[in-house]
Amino acid sequence: MSRRTGIVKNNSYLQHFSGFSHPESPERLAAVYEMLDNSNMSWKYVGIEPRAASHDEIAYVHTPSYINHIAETAGKNCVFLDSDTVAGPDTYEIAKLAAGGLMNAISGVMTGEVDNAFALVRPPGHHAGAGNSEGFCVFNNVAIGAMHAMNKHGLKKILIVDWDLHHGNGTQNIFYPDRRVLYFSTHQYPHYPGTGGLQEIGEGNALGYTVNVPLRPGAVNGTFISAFRRILEPIAQAFEPELILISAGFDTYYQDPLGGMRVTPEGFAAMARVLLNIADKCCAGRVVAVLEGGYHIIGLVRSVKATLEEMFDETHWTDTKLDAMEQEADDENKPVIKSVIAGMRPYWNVF
Repeated sequence: MSRRTGIVKNNSYLQHFSGFSHPESPERLAAVYEMLDNSNMSWKYVGIEPRAASHDEIAYVHTPSYINHIAETAGKNCVFLDSDTVAGPDTYEIAKLAAGGLMNAISGVMTGEVDNAFALVRPPGHHAGAGNSEGFCVFNNVAIGAMHAMNKHGLKKILIVDWDLHHGNGTQNIFYPDRRVLYFSTHQYPHYPGTGGLQEIGEGNALGYTVNVPLRPGAVNGTFISAFRRILEPIAQAFEPELILISAGFDTYYQDPLGGMRVTPEGFAAMARVLLNIADKCCAGRVVAVLEGGYHIIGLVRSVKATLEEMFDETHWTDTKLDAMEQEADDENKPVIKSVIAGMRPYWNVF
């Protein structure tokens, strides 16, 4: 049975401009939208209109002074928020639309309008902290989305899976002491932003609710599938999330200019399948993805398409195929996966 997949797309997202030659360019989304508008794809999904997040909704995770700081960039050309994040005249409005687009996608899934959803928005969000921008990110879309799911839809347990090349330090910090949110990240390490080590596992009564898998460069599809199946799957089934959110960065693609990983579109589809399977067992298939990184434009388009085909239930990866992919995990990262399991064993009685 095919699934109804909602997609947030809007040409307004193309108007956020960080300057010529900036890797986080409007061309990224323009190419993805062109793929979605193709007659082979355009009938397969349900369009979800975005809206601007309100000041109060952004304040779920960001400080009032930071929100005001971003608001003051409206209408101004080329305001450097940090060394690599630039606001243009429309960035404030578009960043509100990015967070609001994800919130509408989450509401669409929670009300049953769609089965799952993908918010194809920009600017990205997972590096943004409570009071700062960072790494091309302005407002932390996935963190705002998680708070929206809890505040507006009454959820008590949310799993955030971040498969971006770069560790989502902003998301981790926001939920570090909060056991309502289980944060799981695979990322290249050591690499920007320098966080996401094995010892970062949460704090207070949320120890064990931050799970970092700091992978060495060169990790292949099978390594990610091994991390997802051996670490995430048992923990997630014990946690029993009511919603799974994906910070879907595609910069682990094997030709990405900012990364050193070796994931192919098939690898992204397989990761999506593991998450969809967890969601089918725990939360009626409720999965919502939001775009983060991915800077090889052809690779981004191919990888988003492969992920969506899995969300549509068109190319269902079987356990046998996942087993075969996992067999190809690179030897260099096998000790990392063992170390994560050892670190999580005191907190999760599943290993």
